Amino acid sequence: MSEMRSRKTLVNPELRRRGIYILPNLFTTAALFAGFYAIVQAMNQRFEPAAIAIFVAMVLDGLDGRVARMTQTQSAFGAEYDSLSDMVSFGVAPALVMYEWALRGLGRWGWVAAFIYCVGAALRLARFNTNLAVVDKRFFQGMPSPAAAALVAGFVWVMMDLEIAGEQVRWFASFVTIFAGLTMVSNIPYWSGKDINLRRSVPFIFILAVVSGFVVLASYPQGVLPLLFVCYALSGYVLWVWRYFKKRRV
Repeated sequence: MSEMRSRKTLVNPELRRRGIYILPNLFTTAALFAGFYAIVQAMNQRFEPAAIAIFVAMVLDGLDGRVARMTQTQSAFGAEYDSLSDMVSFGVAPALVMYEWALRGLGRWGWVAAFIYCVGAALRLARFNTNLAVVDKRFFQGMPSPAAAALVAGFVWVMMDLEIAGEQVRWFASFVTIFAGLTMVSNIPYWSGKDINLRRSVPFIFILAVVSGFVVLASYPQGVLPLLFVCYALSGYVLWVWRYFKKRRV
């Protein structure tokens, strides 16, 4: 009987796709753990490790899909598991970190701002999963949830590095939180980077630029990383305005 089942698995590829592949889901589980770790650290009032954990989750989330494509181990289970992991790491964790750090003192307005971000992440992930075959692959519809989480966590990280307490910037923190939540569910286009061909040859100066970028990032990550994601968050609005005026000109 075991031999007959193995033959069926070899003959019918659909049965193989229903299985759970270990390698990409290990990265997804690691990203989920990083998000859970950020929540625990925020509850313990350790906000810098919490913010760093969200960035770690973002890196791991970017790896699981690429590993699945490189090893031909994509599955429906992996896609659903990745979405649930993203909701914890980039939806619940950033909202809770920001709430515990700065928004708690605002009372009901604080948890409302945190909830707007959280529900924005949930709607963003649901829309992304249902529009995979519709939207332009070169652009995201709305800011992706990892970038929004990095914007929120980066704000906490850089403020703590500057020794600015959350109570001092609580209203601006609520603005950042609501801005990130609403931008996720907007129709603002954001470059996805999926049209980059890593197999194409590039000039040597490009390699030098990449190395220089890593050196700058390693020298002051708590300032460079948040700045990069602030620029990315604003880039979508710049692209939207440029397209708007281009259409009016035509």
